[in-house]
Amino acid sequence: MFWTLELASHLEDAPWPATKDELIDFGIRSGAPIEVIENLQELDDEGEIYEGLEDIWPDYPSQEDFFFNEDEY
Repeated sequence: MFWTLELASHLEDAPWPATKDELIDFGIRSGAPIEVIENLQELDDEGEIYEGLEDIWPDYPSQEDFFFNEDEY
């Protein structure tokens, strides 16, 4: 499984929380690249509910990871 910011961005609007099957269905319906679908299929399927992208890709950058001050703009 290999994630990039571009691939993960296709799941930002997913209906969180979601199961693996719901995420795959969302990816297919939204026209996500095949790599996104393949990555989702590689997830462990133990009926787990994923709360957000961080549950799928722990290294997904959050707003705190960027070094700019939104108040300045």
